[in-house]
Amino acid sequence: MRILFCFGPNLGGLGTREPQKYGAETLAEIMSEVGEHASRLGHEVEWRQSDHEGDLVGWLNGAVQEGFDAVVVNPGALTHYSYALRDAVEASSAPVLEVHMTNIYAREEFRRHSVISPVCRATIAGAGAGGYHLALEALPWITG
Repeated sequence: MRILFCFGPNLGGLGTREPQKYGAETLAEIMSEVGEHASRLGHEVEWRQSDHEGDLVGWLNGAVQEGFDAVVVNPGALTHYSYALRDAVEASSAPVLEVHMTNIYAREEFRRHSVISPVCRATIAGAGAGGYHLALEALPWITG
């Protein structure tokens, strides 16, 4: 399975941005470990990060044409208000799994609602960087 991981605003700052919430690993370090895990499972992963909503929408819209079988997305703050991103997830013919490092349902009130979750195959929240590894394990179950 070929899987695209998409990361939204501020996730490029992992490792230095609020390490008490998100840990000390950078996104590149996390994805290196995820890539090794994926390889052991027989998957291929590619990852992209942008602070711009339109980039994520474009990646979702083009995922199948680029040969991806599934998408794992952490939309960051776009989770709570981006109807453009929601529409791109809903329109995608690739299954999309939403992952959040923190438990968004236990955070500030405005972070407790995801406009993305209702159109995703599944959501993983609160497992830290392990959530991306869990996504690898879950994808065969939710895409089959």
